[in-house]
Amino acid sequence: MLQSSTTTRIIDEVQTDVLIQAFADRVLVLVTQLGKVGSLIQATMPSTMPLLPPPPPDPSNPNEHPLPIPPPSLQLIPLFGSAPTERIQTLHSLFASHIATLVWTLEEANALEADRRAVVVGIALAKPPQPSQSSELSTHDRAVFRGVMDIIRELLSGK
Repeated sequence: MLQSSTTTRIIDEVQTDVLIQAFADRVLVLVTQLGKVGSLIQATMPSTMPLLPPPPPDPSNPNEHPLPIPPPSLQLIPLFGSAPTERIQTLHSLFASHIATLVWTLEEANALEADRRAVVVGIALAKPPQPSQSSELSTHDRAVFRGVMDIIRELLSGK
């Protein structure tokens, strides 16, 4: 894994900055559309627990890379900050669990060691142009999620 990597992209008309910084005991991933760290969530999972392989590609969406499924043994611990609503807290947890799973999956594929470091995720997302009142993910939420996961995958794989 690269020691440090950063990029900026426009996702659904919003500038999105992503930073990945590897430390000896943790990996820090910051995702911000607001220019600040936001809520910090630590994801951990015992290295003895296996990671699930990603599902096979969807033939109807050949350009979309399937994400590995976060394992049930993944534990999320809020460190700093809190989401303003329960819906946004759930969205932050979704981001943190998938980002951590991507980090672990790509780290294990490229490393000889089986040591699984904790992943600390900082999330600061802009409010969507049309806030959703339902618990369903909006089109904007889906676009931001998919865009961020693509960026994380690219940064981790060094492409």
